[in-house]
Amino acid sequence: MSDVDQVRAQQAQWYGEELGETVRRLTTALGLTQGQLAATVGLSAPMLSQLASGQRAKIANPAVLVRLQALQALAVDPGLTELSRAELARRVDQVRAQDSTGLLSTAATGTQPASGAAAVQALLRAVASAGEVASAADLLTTDHPGLAHVLRVYGLGRTAEAREHFARTVD
Repeated sequence: MSDVDQVRAQQAQWYGEELGETVRRLTTALGLTQGQLAATVGLSAPMLSQLASGQRAKIANPAVLVRLQALQALAVDPGLTELSRAELARRVDQVRAQDSTGLLSTAATGTQPASGAAAVQALLRAVASAGEVASAADLLTTDHPGLAHVLRVYGLGRTAEAREHFARTVD
């Protein structure tokens, strides 16, 4: 197995797929160039290229990972195709302004909206399939019903439900 194949295997284990696949899916779905994607998540274009090509394995900066997961959530949002170009650009800009918690920085927006819900959803969906989340929630239901509920809301529910739950629980 070549070094690149080993790196890609590590990426698939850590992130659920090779980062090259993630980059291709996001640039296609969101209409971004690879350079625009890099700027949005907070990487240099060469670094993103190295990650996508399997020359580097790991995203070391947690804020970059949170932004990448937020873009993944946006890319799979059923309403994505209904967004105007301006609204899509606004949402991508919001992702760019997120810190490592998934919240928009106060400096960027003047507020602290409950945008962390999308980051939690993206994280769960990046590490587990819907079936795995449901199975984990079922295992936790008896002894830890609150945690089981969180898994169901963020791992299986709609984004709007997750945002409502986040606003009620965290804000």
